[in-house]
Amino acid sequence: MKLLEQRLTLYAEKYGILSEDFYAALMSGQLARYDEYDETRADFSRWKGIYETWLRRKAAYTAQMQQCDLAEALRVQPAY
Repeated sequence: MKLLEQRLTLYAEKYGILSEDFYAALMSGQLARYDEYDETRADFSRWKGIYETWLRRKAAYTAQMQQCDLAEALRVQPAY
């Protein structure tokens, strides 16, 4: 998920809005006027795909954490 978040951050910084806001605007049709521009159309398509993948993985992670004991899932490294 960390790599997806890094990629989302790059798009958010490039376009000046958070991924959540971008996705809501895209899905409601507010960004349709940008379809005529090749760069934004390609970027928006990638951004949407990355965000949807992040949403699915976040939901799976949340469900997994609800099913297990957090103390058992925690990776503890020995201190040297």
